[in-house]
Amino acid sequence: MEPEAAQAQLAARRLAAAEELYSRFIARGAGAGRDLATALNDRGQARYLRVEFAAAVEDYTAAIECQPAFEVPYYNRGLVLYRLGCFDEAMKDFRKALELNPQFEDAALSLKQANLDKEEKQKRGY
Repeated sequence: MEPEAAQAQLAARRLAAAEELYSRFIARGAGAGRDLATALNDRGQARYLRVEFAAAVEDYTAAIECQPAFEVPYYNRGLVLYRLGCFDEAMKDFRKALELNPQFEDAALSLKQANLDKEEKQKRGY
């Protein structure tokens, strides 16, 4: 089955192969709800690791639209936005991930770091 094979490729850092398998699964429309959202999120992860940030954000956003209560794509999209220096948007996503899962430690740490970096950016005047 493609999602399991794609996950194995992603874990092995064979990113192009993982992206292709996820894309086939998504295009087939075989998944629904959480399965589709997970495939979109994971394809976004492959794209993120390939430094294809715009495509990753699109996948994370599609995963959120598919399954709005799934906290992981909010966190992942927040990470991309953070790396791009869009601190306010990143913090919004980290807060949403924490709203959905208050025990999400990585989201809490990322929110704190984004806030510190935003303050530092403001102090430097850019």
